[in-house]
Amino acid sequence: LPENEVPSVAIVGARACTEYGKEAAGFYAGELANAGVNIISGMAAGVDGYAHRGAIERGKPTYAVLGCGVNVCYPRENYKIFHAMEENGGILSEFVPGTRPVAMNFPMRNRIISGLSLGVLAVECRKKSGTMLTMNHAMEQDRDIFAVPGPLDAPLSEGTNYLIQQGAKLVTCARDILEEYWGRFPDKLGRAAPLTPE
Repeated sequence: LPENEVPSVAIVGARACTEYGKEAAGFYAGELANAGVNIISGMAAGVDGYAHRGAIERGKPTYAVLGCGVNVCYPRENYKIFHAMEENGGILSEFVPGTRPVAMNFPMRNRIISGLSLGVLAVECRKKSGTMLTMNHAMEQDRDIFAVPGPLDAPLSEGTNYLIQQGAKLVTCARDILEEYWGRFPDKLGRAAPLTPE
């Protein structure tokens, strides 16, 4: 491996996520970033934004792949995240500067989110969603697939539970992801403790 290679993991999920999704996205992003993983997402509302925040709050780099030009902050609620990434991390887009965020751009950018990552973690999503499109790209690109389980009767757990049924690794703590990469990056990754019962 190149001396400066650092593992990257994408964290994706629903825009209209629940409190459970917000907390999970921020927690896993923070723990992974603190262990040395670069966090990638799409800076959308919901799970994406909380994943970026989790890394930023630890003072660690995070990278956004946009469905608009790199000089367009969308959504506006992520203004602080957008500018924090200018200082620590990065903002990427295949669209020319000034491109507005139209719906057709977002499925296109999802393949880049997964393509830049060794693994992709789905936090909350429906079976038919942009998150599932990203996970499909990840499978096609031979990326590691991770998913956070959720309640059986929760609509936003439908997609993640389905992914686990199909063979995604069930994630209960950051260690579940890190252990996949410790052997490949022995000098780059720290250790993360499992969740306590509390």
